[in-house]
Amino acid sequence: MLEISDVRLPVDHGPEEIPATVALALGLKSAAELLDWSVHRRAVDARHGRVALNYVVHAAVADEARALREFDKSLCKANPLPDRRYQELAGIIVRDQPPALRPVVVGTGPCGLFAALLLARQGWCPVVLERGKQAGPRARDVTGFWRGAAEFDPESNVQFGEGGAGTFSDGKLYTQIRDRENRARWIMEEMVKAGAPEDILLKARPHIGTDRLITVVRRIRQEIESLGGTVRFGTAFESLLLDACGAVAGVRLRGGEEIPTDRVVLAVGHSARETFARLHAQGVSMEAKPLSIGVRVEHPQSGIDRTQYGKWAGDARLGTAPYKFAHHARDGRTAYSFCMCPGGLVVAAASEPGGLVTNGMSSYARAESNANAGFMVDVQPADYGGEGPLAGIEFQRHWERRGFAAGGGGYMAPVQTVGDFLAGRATRRLGGVQSSYRPGVTPGDLRECLPDFVIQTLRAAIPAIDKTLRGFAMPDALLIGVETRSSSPLRITRDPATCQSISTPGLYPAGEGAGYAGGIISAAVDGMRVG
Repeated sequence: MLEISDVRLPVDHGPEEIPATVALALGLKSAAELLDWSVHRRAVDARHGRVALNYVVHAAVADEARALREFDKSLCKANPLPDRRYQELAGIIVRDQPPALRPVVVGTGPCGLFAALLLARQGWCPVVLERGKQAGPRARDVTGFWRGAAEFDPESNVQFGEGGAGTFSDGKLYTQIRDRENRARWIMEEMVKAGAPEDILLKARPHIGTDRLITVVRRIRQEIESLGGTVRFGTAFESLLLDACGAVAGVRLRGGEEIPTDRVVLAVGHSARETFARLHAQGVSMEAKPLSIGVRVEHPQSGIDRTQYGKWAGDARLGTAPYKFAHHARDGRTAYSFCMCPGGLVVAAASEPGGLVTNGMSSYARAESNANAGFMVDVQPADYGGEGPLAGIEFQRHWERRGFAAGGGGYMAPVQTVGDFLAGRATRRLGGVQSSYRPGVTPGDLRECLPDFVIQTLRAAIPAIDKTLRGFAMPDALLIGVETRSSSPLRITRDPATCQSISTPGLYPAGEGAGYAGGIISAAVDGMRVG
């Protein structure tokens, strides 16, 4: 079998053109000489203003050696089909009986779920702890809060509960991590088995959407339980129990219950601030790391589609258009897009009372009228104004509280139009773009809730970005504060080979909260490493 990549075709091509182009490139007389073929990957290619569809095709021919020698390099690329199976599964040993001390997994985000899934399939019967609620009740709590029909719940919100923070996101499943073991493909195959759309295995930039993710995470959890694992919701991890040598001997839960164990997979998200503080007090090694802070930017999705796709804007074969950018300022700062959500919503994502946090979310259809993205500026530990590994948390918390105050309380978000932001004046009323953020927005001045260096970097970046992403600087576009949770503010240091804490034997810090991942797939991959 051969892998034929870079098969570029017009947006309106017919289905017969895919095998015909492959056959032509391989020197065959017609597509009938292909013994078999299938599309492995499909991408929208909008580079240089020429929109096309780009395919990776798997094809079988009678004489592969000849085809590889003679294929037309001007049409595509051809190579032997690589083995992309997750090889480590073949060497897994399944226990006949659960161990006397069952492993404990803290957190049910993608890292915790996939660590627990592998442990369960090996017969380890993990105990999984989640401070929040199951996906269904959690979704009702969150949507009720957004609508103003329910109070903010610090234990059941966008950050805490089944599926982690990724449950209320765009559900992006692409990653730039090195994945020689092919874990990412296996993860997506497991997601499809759990109810994710099959097209995530085909698209170059796959996403599930919040509406589908809720079902997927619930079914993965149910499989863990069916294999002997125990998943406990509303159960907050309090601290580690350590033996005389400083190794893990168990965990203590909020309320005092103790669970004996000799291994803990710490798979919390980047908002588990109380957990980080308690572990630091117990002597677990950790260090501050850079983070980012900024805003959510909203534009009409139709304008982004026209900029990216030109005459093909709105064509169902392309879907809604994404974008990605980075602007490097003269002072060394970088402004960049984060978690871009085509046809999405800006959502209230606080995890603490009195703090304002924004994030972006899309359903599978990506059918909302606005596009949004995090518009972020990098922050170094030297900017935190404090010492120690927890200084980044206090930096985040300070600006989240400033954002809450600038919005007038009630988790209303401060908003400023791009035109007013560039002119240095407060916004009094919105123009043609209405924000999707709920509970609602309060026009104002983002200088009240962002550091000066962030304001300056964003202000310089907007006209520069507009040169390549036309319409980005439209005066009525919205900047909504504040976005602070793009990554963990610290890293819990671990041994690169064993993934075990360098200070606390038996503790396996993993995923986004521990500082080793950034997104659904990279977090799930890291969970598999330690599972």
